[in-house]
Amino acid sequence: MGERLWLYATYHCNLACAYCLTESSPHIARRRTLSREAMVQAAAEGKELGFGAIGITGGETFMLPDFAETFLDVARILPVVALTNGTLFTDRLLDRLEPAAGLPAALQISLDSDVASRNDAYRGPDNFAKTVSAIPKLVERGIEVRIATTVEYQTEDELERVCELHRSLGIPDERHVVRSVVRRGRAAVEGMGVELGPHDALPELTLTADGAFLHPFAPTVRHGVTDVDLLVSRQTAPLEGAVHRFLCIVSELPAGADVVRNVR
Repeated sequence: MGERLWLYATYHCNLACAYCLTESSPHIARRRTLSREAMVQAAAEGKELGFGAIGITGGETFMLPDFAETFLDVARILPVVALTNGTLFTDRLLDRLEPAAGLPAALQISLDSDVASRNDAYRGPDNFAKTVSAIPKLVERGIEVRIATTVEYQTEDELERVCELHRSLGIPDERHVVRSVVRRGRAAVEGMGVELGPHDALPELTLTADGAFLHPFAPTVRHGVTDVDLLVSRQTAPLEGAVHRFLCIVSELPAGADVVRNVR
């Protein structure tokens, strides 16, 4: 069991990435969200129950109008990392995020290639330009930024150039996460990625509007329907009930130290 509690803030997104786990998009994704109050309460209960950190993902987290404030609220309870595609950082939003510089808070931004056309082919038009523009603005404000590269088609040379790019933007190697596309959600429909084996994801309780799941790769969506093969509980509040059920399931999994943690 990992120490991090994950929250799926929303399934809505301004992009429609070819390998999206949740089939998120601007138009067809059903807008299931966790409220600011629900996320802050989950963080508070998680701290009481022994969790050491919070991860927040989606969908695009900053599609929620009050997510900047939610992010700060959660960071005042536990260290937090929020995943984002990096395309929505207006000057006004950056100003709202400035207090994060003094908190244990990080933004993990997706960047798959150093070539705009290659990056945008799988993620959407202008994604590269907006992301590369936003990263140094966040760094200048003292906000911790991590880069996440999802690998499906890149060459070794291309991945090295991605590293050169993120270094030039002020992001050191230890804040760069590289993982393969997982064959769930839209990636499964498109025949992309690798199958997720029983030892490929660390069990980390993950809360969504649909219930609690075994890890962040679990609450995926295919043809508009949420996968429930890794559902832990429909109940997410109070958190203690979901944790109890989660621990019962985890106790039945094979023991070992060979689990690869691919989401950070």
